[in-house]
Amino acid sequence: MKSEGSPPTGKDKLTTSAMIASIAAEGQRTRPAPFGHALVELARSREDVVGMTADLGKYTDLHIFAQAFPDRYYQMGMAEQLLFGAASGLAAEGFMPFATTYAVFASRRAYDFIHQTIAEEDRNVKIACALPGLTSGYGPSHQAAEDLALFRAMPNMTVIDPCDAHEIEQIVPAIAAHRGPVYMRLLRGQVPLVLDEYNYRFELGKAALLRDGTDVLIISSGIMTMRALEAAQALSNDRVNAAILHVPTIKPLDTEAILREAARPGRLVVVAENHTVIGGLGEAVAALLMRAGVHPAFRQIGLPDAFLTAGALPTLHDRYGISTAEVTRQIKQWLR
Repeated sequence: MKSEGSPPTGKDKLTTSAMIASIAAEGQRTRPAPFGHALVELARSREDVVGMTADLGKYTDLHIFAQAFPDRYYQMGMAEQLLFGAASGLAAEGFMPFATTYAVFASRRAYDFIHQTIAEEDRNVKIACALPGLTSGYGPSHQAAEDLALFRAMPNMTVIDPCDAHEIEQIVPAIAAHRGPVYMRLLRGQVPLVLDEYNYRFELGKAALLRDGTDVLIISSGIMTMRALEAAQALSNDRVNAAILHVPTIKPLDTEAILREAARPGRLVVVAENHTVIGGLGEAVAALLMRAGVHPAFRQIGLPDAFLTAGALPTLHDRYGISTAEVTRQIKQWLR
């Protein structure tokens, strides 16, 4: 059995089961369905909370909510536009819908309905979407490599990319307390546990320095924070001291924390994200640094501006540069 946080082995890369959405390594600590359980806990104290999905209750962990609150669960069928239009209507009547589907269907198929009926009307709808970025091996039809860019561009929309189960459990009540539309990337099933070891607490709109270091600053979100922490440990074996700034809220950015850390002299700044390098966290940080006149050595780790292939996730993560081994290799190369 591998130790906690260790990357998959070559043998794992050959298993077709790795095409599913779980990104936990063998032996890594996990927690089942953190979103579904957190939503049930929230709904016990808030009668306005309803759960909605487009034929994907089981695959977004909303089936747990359906079992606990069947009268507050709405199965809208394979009709994502209808899902978000109905969610907007329920929000207009005072409910707080948590609407779930796959990230590709929200960001591409139903984008205009979200834009016009939820964002423009500033409706209190929380959108939680599974299979974000490269967390599915089933090819471009299911890989939402550009979802953050699309939702960042939408006025009134808060955008969140959680790292692990610990954070998701905290995000659910936090976004319920926030008035307005939210797009949240969703990790489902057996979700890794990472941030509890750092006494981490999610705060909407805030970044967190998980680890300090003098050689390189890795600014990351989502599962790439987990990869960055693993890479930092590997880099330490070569006497490279890496700092990790976790940025779960993509919009609005914690500009103060990013500028403060990026302005420290003598460090390479690397932004790591499970998203295309076009329009995501990396370009948001780069634009922020340019506007503020902060000019560190800067690099991006992210998915290419291309349609990704199908295959086993460990293989794809290596191929597209977002595995722990590849993050470590790239940073060592840049520091030479």
